[in-house]
Amino acid sequence: MRGRDILISLQKKLFNPYFSHIYIEKAALNYEITKEVLKVFKNSELIEINHYKDIFSRSHQNYILQKGSPKLILAVKRDNLIYEGAEMCQDFGNNYFYYTSTMMNCIYDCEYCYLQGMYTSSNIVIFVNIEEIFEEVKKLLKIHPVYLCISYDTDVLAFENVIGYTKRWIEFTKENKDLKIEIRTKSANFNAISAIEAYDNVILAWTLSPDEVIKGYENRTPILKDRILSIKQAVDKGWNVRLCFDPILYINNWKVCYSNLITTIFNEINADKIMDISIGVFRVSKDYLKRMRKQRKNSIILNYPFETVKGVCSYNNQLSENMTSYIYSLVSKYIPKEKIFIWKDR
Repeated sequence: MRGRDILISLQKKLFNPYFSHIYIEKAALNYEITKEVLKVFKNSELIEINHYKDIFSRSHQNYILQKGSPKLILAVKRDNLIYEGAEMCQDFGNNYFYYTSTMMNCIYDCEYCYLQGMYTSSNIVIFVNIEEIFEEVKKLLKIHPVYLCISYDTDVLAFENVIGYTKRWIEFTKENKDLKIEIRTKSANFNAISAIEAYDNVILAWTLSPDEVIKGYENRTPILKDRILSIKQAVDKGWNVRLCFDPILYINNWKVCYSNLITTIFNEINADKIMDISIGVFRVSKDYLKRMRKQRKNSIILNYPFETVKGVCSYNNQLSENMTSYIYSLVSKYIPKEKIFIWKDR
């Protein structure tokens, strides 16, 4: 047996399977969502807890090690059900921009992900009281229209086969005409919602990266070919689809890599069916980056000598502008300029 095969074999023996243990808040026990999740993981060990933070926010956890065998935590979200849109996120011209977290953390393991700087744990939290979050959205809708991103701190569509939150959000949006939602994903899981009729106020937003980035830095994510197939299925069924080239990463031969990416995409997808495009370079808060570097000390991506402006770390202005302009020039061959949104520090 070769050394690499031995290592893989050892890893399989050392780590429990995904969600081998499920921690359940006592307050979450009787929710219907809890019962649905437990039907999926019939062989998991169940452990009752008082509060999800007792497990999720413990000190001395190893975020990267936990990625090998994450646990699931079912909890009740008690406060901060809706947040105002973050400055490092694009609002796409929407005046009333918010986001919400019905889940915390992601099943993927992207090397550049800010979540590893935001959380001490890579275990996944599902908030089972989604109906209370819906009620909070309704309160906002009585005041003004709402543009709501539901998949920033997780990948809801990637988890759809476990818990149908994407479907629930779509149905809720259909019932509230002044609500528009964005569902961002790296998944290739459109089939999980393909039976649902497209709705104008729902945007399916795919993050797309060159093969070199996916293979090198987006661990456990679907390959580009599979993401493109999901996008084709979505646009053919009439869904509003946003393509997100965000974050753009400064890697070896980045121009060639991103040029090949965009050519590949529009060789497969009819550009006329794309709603809009998002472009943004890698950026992250200074505090998050410090923690991320501790987690991945050998990361070439994270240990780049970024500039810090207003507490945000990113490439210097000249490099950021060069990268953004180059991607814009490639995309604008296929997409009208008024449909291309570029992230800039607000």
